[in-house]
Amino acid sequence: MSYLHKFSRICTALNLQYAVRFKHAQLLKNEIQRRHIDKVLIANRGEIACRVMRTAKKLGIRTVAVFSEPDEHAMHVEMADEAYLIGPAPSTQSYLNAAKILEVAKKSNSQAIHPGYGFLSENVEFCEKCAKENVIFIGPPPPAIRDMGIKSTSKAIMSNAGVPIVKGYHGEDQSIEKLQAEAQKIGFPLMIKAVRGGGGKGMRIAMTESEFLSQLESAKRESLKSFGDESMLLEQYITDPRHVEVQVFADMYGNAVHLFERDCSVQRRHQKIIEEAPAPGLSEETRKALGEAAVRAAKAVGYVGAGTVEFILHRTTHDFHFMEMNTRLQVEHPITEMITGTDLVEWQLRIAAGEPLPVTQEEIIRRGHAIECRIYAEEPGAGFLPRAGTLHRLTQPTPEENVRVETGVREGQEVSVHYDPMIAKLVVWGRDRNEALAKTRRKLSEYQVAGLETNVNFLLRLSGASAFVSGDVHTAFIPQHEAELFPQSDKLLSDERAIQATLGYLIKSQNEASTNDSWKGISVTPTAWRPNYNLQKTVMLKFNEKDIKVTVKNENSPKTYTVKVNDGEWLPVEAYIRSTDQGLRLISKLGDKITNVGLMRHEHEVHIYDENGQTVVIVPPPKYQALSGDDAASSANSASSPTPGVLERILVNKGDMVVKGQPLFVVIAMKMEYVVRSPRDGVVAEVASFKQGDAIGKGTQVVLLKEDS
Repeated sequence: MSYLHKFSRICTALNLQYAVRFKHAQLLKNEIQRRHIDKVLIANRGEIACRVMRTAKKLGIRTVAVFSEPDEHAMHVEMADEAYLIGPAPSTQSYLNAAKILEVAKKSNSQAIHPGYGFLSENVEFCEKCAKENVIFIGPPPPAIRDMGIKSTSKAIMSNAGVPIVKGYHGEDQSIEKLQAEAQKIGFPLMIKAVRGGGGKGMRIAMTESEFLSQLESAKRESLKSFGDESMLLEQYITDPRHVEVQVFADMYGNAVHLFERDCSVQRRHQKIIEEAPAPGLSEETRKALGEAAVRAAKAVGYVGAGTVEFILHRTTHDFHFMEMNTRLQVEHPITEMITGTDLVEWQLRIAAGEPLPVTQEEIIRRGHAIECRIYAEEPGAGFLPRAGTLHRLTQPTPEENVRVETGVREGQEVSVHYDPMIAKLVVWGRDRNEALAKTRRKLSEYQVAGLETNVNFLLRLSGASAFVSGDVHTAFIPQHEAELFPQSDKLLSDERAIQATLGYLIKSQNEASTNDSWKGISVTPTAWRPNYNLQKTVMLKFNEKDIKVTVKNENSPKTYTVKVNDGEWLPVEAYIRSTDQGLRLISKLGDKITNVGLMRHEHEVHIYDENGQTVVIVPPPKYQALSGDDAASSANSASSPTPGVLERILVNKGDMVVKGQPLFVVIAMKMEYVVRSPRDGVVAEVASFKQGDAIGKGTQVVLLKEDS
């Protein structure tokens, strides 16, 4: 019997105490009435909507989904008992449309709304409207959301509650002159943060005074777009700290507990990609101090429900300071569930219905170690730019007792430019950190994705990086370990991989078109082999814009070939394809080494999968099949969109003189702002006839400079 199974039995026994505690709490708080919830509307989409529905169904609660036009066939819509269209793709017209969502709640007779995370989850006005409509908002009361959502207010409350804070400016005077003066007082480097921000949006770092104004303006624009507010606070930037957060829970009767800490230090673009619980390397005294500070924070604002108190923690001294409190369920909550044997969504639903906390602090036990990896459609090698498009292939690890795959998309569905590009969350539990890491790497290697680039290979390298394995994590981890996380070897295709890609391509092609004479002699199985037939074929591969020539001879014997890469030696190879429940496998023998790798062919791509992740090799089509036209690729004279997105602003006009590095236009993708700058000094020759709000694709040329004379 596993640790988690034993632990879940303990928690089941503890649930028997609900009735006793509830009766006691009612005697203390007669004015609080238990509220009936038998139908809940989930005001969200994707994996979190699916996650909430699973627990609601377990409790016998009917679920109502809402969806935008492109989400009509989404997983969360199919899982729900009922689903309602609430608007077009832009979130401002759908998932942020508070009036429409409340209208659906009333129409569907839903007693409660679960906001998930993001969107309306920390919108105090929406929470107040729910109360006015007599709809239960599954979250904290409006004053707690307001006080914690306004970072300047939250800092003052925390300071009064004895929670340590970082020095900075949290004032109401938001004039540029005042902010600049306060920045000079605090000193550089300096963190600029949206007062109502979260998720890394509206956040910039000014390393020097000369950068301050441009970074301030950028943060204001992004904050206004994401939160409808451009107020900023300024804080001393602590170089390379750790980001440690504590899960708290409170009920309506003044009880509050913590469920230990999570480490979320390793981030890109100020956003988390891998989290673990508990935080590595902390003493029990530090863990206790963090938990107690978090509970004080929750009680100081009269908190109810699930919340997360985030701290900046010094790498060496482990001194910590309050950063912010997220008044909602966090993306990474499953790792807390894994180490405590709890269902936090069930707690949310029960507490919203008026029940007290099911356990005391002393009854919450921490066991083992859990890790969460966020699987994103993004390009790590291009600054983690998000990607949008169709998931032509999506094979994910099979869930097990200690492995969860939280997802909201299926193969064939779209990752939309309008929403977060997360594909899934992989959550694993181990008896200790080493076991959890080993299991994480094994499960990551089971991902097979085609159609969009993902960060799976990057997560494999990250989870195996020596410093990460040793627990030396901090917020500058990725840039400090760039050489190990982005190795030059990844830009080269080994001869072994070139041979695998070529034989996989040829054998798969023969399987798909066995009557095509151009492929005869390349055997799929012994029955496809033609005796006394010898064929030599040359295949041109492309990998990282480099051409590789592979020549293959079929040696008049089933599954046997002689292969040459570029001008190298001829090598004997045995190879064949086997079909499995997890897809095709290519088994090949080169010398005395036998390899067994995953194989997939998608259009002109060959995908090879093994314990190191995925390798994608291009087999360019013949010239007569190649597409014509300008692909708008970036050059010394053009500025193109680095990602699919929505054109926010064009900052230049035809005929303008520009200098290298000058901002030319701004693109918004997945709620993040990307400023595209001039590749050189020059004169603007053309500006594309787009207008603000137009959708543009990756590589779309927006500004063209005149040729140098």
